[in-house]
Amino acid sequence: MNSAFVLADLPAFFLHFLVLSLLSIGGAMATAPEMHRYLVGERGWLGDGEFTTAVALAQAAPGPNLIFVPVLGFQVAGLVGAAAALLGILLPSTVLTLAVSRWGMKRRDTPGVRAFTAGLAPITVSLMFGAGWVLSLPFVATPDHRLGGISLIVLTMIVMLTTRFSPIWLILVGGIVGAMGWV
Repeated sequence: MNSAFVLADLPAFFLHFLVLSLLSIGGAMATAPEMHRYLVGERGWLGDGEFTTAVALAQAAPGPNLIFVPVLGFQVAGLVGAAAALLGILLPSTVLTLAVSRWGMKRRDTPGVRAFTAGLAPITVSLMFGAGWVLSLPFVATPDHRLGGISLIVLTMIVMLTTRFSPIWLILVGGIVGAMGWV
């Protein structure tokens, strides 16, 4: 548990993830910039490196996209923090998704529902871009790692846009390059 975190902070911590759940269009990763702002910038419970490492480890592990949320919670407040973050991020979005999907399935051919669905695509892309930006900052901001970090980012974008390679291979390449000290 982080020494700056006290149990009195738990309700606010839970509530923050509860609100983020409602903003996580495109998945929990889309809210990573806000999680970073809150956990690193505002509260100081984690450092840039700790945040990025938690997200990278969780994304490399098999399982759902949001597995990084309880990892962040654990880093901040141990098992209680992991449970609070996970419940906070899952509860509202799960209830809302069930209700809206049932309502939307009955009305999926109406112009309003089709327009709403089409309008979510650019929002999702921009939120994912924001998450990628925040995760790249620790590498791009450090002069020793800038060239290698930018090179890996550009290479990853090119490979993902032009091939059907699984992202796990790119994660492996990034891990090898990092282990060799190039990034």
